[in-house]
Amino acid sequence: MKTLLLTFTFLTSFVFAQTKAIQYKETKRKYIVYTPKGYDVQKSYPVVFNFHGSGMTPAEQMLYTKLNHTADKYGFIIVYPKGIKEDWNVGYGMSYKNGTDDIGFTDALLTQIEKDYNVNSKKVFATGLSRGGFFCHRIAAELSHRFSAVASIGATLPDSVAYYNQNKNEIGVLMVHGKADEIVDYEGKHGGYSSAMNSYDYWKGSLFTDEKSTKINKVKNDHTEVEILESTYGNKSVILISIDNGGHTWPGADDFNIGLPIGLTSKEFDVNEYMWKFFDKQN
Repeated sequence: MKTLLLTFTFLTSFVFAQTKAIQYKETKRKYIVYTPKGYDVQKSYPVVFNFHGSGMTPAEQMLYTKLNHTADKYGFIIVYPKGIKEDWNVGYGMSYKNGTDDIGFTDALLTQIEKDYNVNSKKVFATGLSRGGFFCHRIAAELSHRFSAVASIGATLPDSVAYYNQNKNEIGVLMVHGKADEIVDYEGKHGGYSSAMNSYDYWKGSLFTDEKSTKINKVKNDHTEVEILESTYGNKSVILISIDNGGHTWPGADDFNIGLPIGLTSKEFDVNEYMWKFFDKQN
């Protein structure tokens, strides 16, 4: 019976998902679109772009994050873009200016989604894991006129994004990072990316001044503790969620092992639920 339920859950993740492609410049770029249960062509919907980590596929990102269940609950469309060679141009390991034009692709893909679906243009968001999370910072810097907020998981501000975008835009930013992350160091990496705290300070700047801090430690034997630091300005927020003893994982997701030291997955909060409530306030 348990096997049947797991199989059903796996299959329902794909029922409302379609793999599509658009031609961008010289390359055909693939993506998956998930429409929530009860999708009505007469209604307008928020859209969340969910960017995979390096070496992952859109389908793997979809199954691991389980964001489709949240989409069904709250009614939003999810787009899972595919990076060339399963990567995103965030300015290290690739030229920021002359590497893959992933920003142009994302802009063009959003335009295509708006043609194919009835989109609420004031509620377009982006999230991503690891390399996909780094790319969300670039989206916040360069596409704030199209995206209302971003949420990066296990990824801080790339040095190149800060260097090329010194005039910050007003945009909602949520960052979730494990303090024991051995893949993307919470304290940053010289020549690569800022620390989690410096990334938070970068995005809040001098406008986001109304700051508060809370802690979550409710799940017995979880071995992690969550600290939430939030600054607000009007209806926009910049939030850093730091997870003591947390690893390079998606909080609330199932534990998994990919042969890398990814560490503990916190069960103290459901990042999908938190993320959507954060997104829904940013417009």
